[in-house]
Amino acid sequence: MSEAEAALRTVAANVKAARVRAGLSLDELGRRARVSKGALVGLEKAQGNPNLATLVRLADTLGVSVSALMEGAPDDRVRIATAEAITPLWTGERGGEARLMLTTPGPAPVEVWRWRLEPGEAYTSHPHQAGVRETVNVMTGRMTLVVDGTEHALEAGQTAAFGGDVPHAYFGAGTGTCTLVMTVQLPPGA
Repeated sequence: MSEAEAALRTVAANVKAARVRAGLSLDELGRRARVSKGALVGLEKAQGNPNLATLVRLADTLGVSVSALMEGAPDDRVRIATAEAITPLWTGERGGEARLMLTTPGPAPVEVWRWRLEPGEAYTSHPHQAGVRETVNVMTGRMTLVVDGTEHALEAGQTAAFGGDVPHAYFGAGTGTCTLVMTVQLPPGA
């Protein structure tokens, strides 16, 4: 079995388990997450290839982190993640990408993401569940962060924090590659 097949099986099992724990039918989960029932049936059978937006909507609806849908049970006290070993969950039209490196355990989990945005590239996110906080730390280059319709120019060395429960987007700005580390703090119990 390939790594991609194993990863899809893990996502399938985790989505189904979270849906059952939440007491939701496929129809109800699909309605709430704005995902077709057919796509959910396929996903729970480890078929298809869910994109980042779909995984985020499912995680938000189920009240779990994206990584809770993607990871098996933790087996080490210290987890070391290597970017090259993690499949990007988003790939931009110009070569940018986003990788969910890991999620911290505990009552208020934190997702740690590595992003690369090429000039002119954009990723638009729907609002997350109430209580989600995001932090964007620009390592190299420039970007424009749009939060609830307001633009914020950020460059290397700057960090922004905001509530993720409103529409937001990330745009590569300038002439060079923008690299950033983003954290997503989930509310307690997520």
